[in-house]
Amino acid sequence: MTHLKPLAAAVAAVFTLAAHAAPDSLPTTGTLVVVPASGEVTHANDQAVVTFSIEEVDKDKAVAASKVNQKMRQGTEIVKREDPQAKLKTHGYYTYPVYPEEPPVPAGQPARQSKPRVPTGWRVGQSLQATTTNLAILPKTVAAAQSVLALNGVRFGLAPETTRKLDEQRIAATYANLTERINSIAAAMGRKVGDAVLDTVDFEGSGNYGGRNVIAYARNVAAPSPRRGEPAVAEPSFEPGETTLQMQLVGKVRFK
Repeated sequence: MTHLKPLAAAVAAVFTLAAHAAPDSLPTTGTLVVVPASGEVTHANDQAVVTFSIEEVDKDKAVAASKVNQKMRQGTEIVKREDPQAKLKTHGYYTYPVYPEEPPVPAGQPARQSKPRVPTGWRVGQSLQATTTNLAILPKTVAAAQSVLALNGVRFGLAPETTRKLDEQRIAATYANLTERINSIAAAMGRKVGDAVLDTVDFEGSGNYGGRNVIAYARNVAAPSPRRGEPAVAEPSFEPGETTLQMQLVGKVRFK
């Protein structure tokens, strides 16, 4: 039994050396590697899209419509006066009948016979959208318009000209990320970057590059016309935030 110990020790040493031996590297000549990459740029929001609305209810449809038309005209004039550069768009005009609520049928009672429903009034409304880059005066503009119209929401983002200017930075950031990843892949494969040839760069023409917008919304606050002697609406507070624009590409690299 004693003479078997040296033999066992020798066999164990052989297995230990085999376990620690470096594995053979795979041949990479002619290998085509597909490398995804991405890049992004962040910029402060410089544009706001503000939505106002007005709604009136009256038993006379013509009276309700007249009130809406008058207040929308007043609100539009206010926005134009406060921010002449704003781009305005009216939309969403609606007219709905208002019916009286019918009391529920008590349990065990037969259902009432249906009768023609007669409206007791009319609900009329319209919306106004204002797009502006004058963020410095936005609180004042909104407060002035709220004396007549209701504020439905504020959405911040980037102006089209700003987005176009950021495209160059976004492309450069994405291509730089591709270069970094190719260097890392070449090192992992035990190859030199000089042995790689960039075969294809696909910038994904799908247009699916929507940025992550940091958006601020304002609550829907009713804004009736102020009566004589009442104070004007206080200016609201807004934080425009920022927008991150992303881009993705796929590169194909072939090693010599």
